[in-house]
Amino acid sequence: MVIILFRILILVAIVLLVYTAVQYLNNPRRRLNIAKAAKEYYLFDEPNNSKKNFQFVYKGCLFEGEKYLGTTEDSFEVVNIHISVKEAMELKGFTREDLYFLENEILLRYPHAKIKWNHPINELLLTNLD
Repeated sequence: MVIILFRILILVAIVLLVYTAVQYLNNPRRRLNIAKAAKEYYLFDEPNNSKKNFQFVYKGCLFEGEKYLGTTEDSFEVVNIHISVKEAMELKGFTREDLYFLENEILLRYPHAKIKWNHPINELLLTNLD
């Protein structure tokens, strides 16, 4: 009887270990950190939750976007997005083309949104092209 209970306990421990490993591998925050270290593009968002901000990484820089709900002609949609950077020093080497790429990626998810870049990113967009 004790041996059967011990085998059941070992089986439960293995199932718990596998479940924990799968949860760890599917964690979007971990994927965000991996993309930041690899200087790749990754967007972490819950599109059905308009109250939750989204985060994305591009070229090793972490951005956060605040979504604001509003009305369109047909329905309630995300109409304003304010994007800020977590660490301004990570913006070194960014160009306008990078920002346009990010805007296009966001507009694919939220086509009715107007994107406002917060300081210091808006300074790059306001300067004249030579």
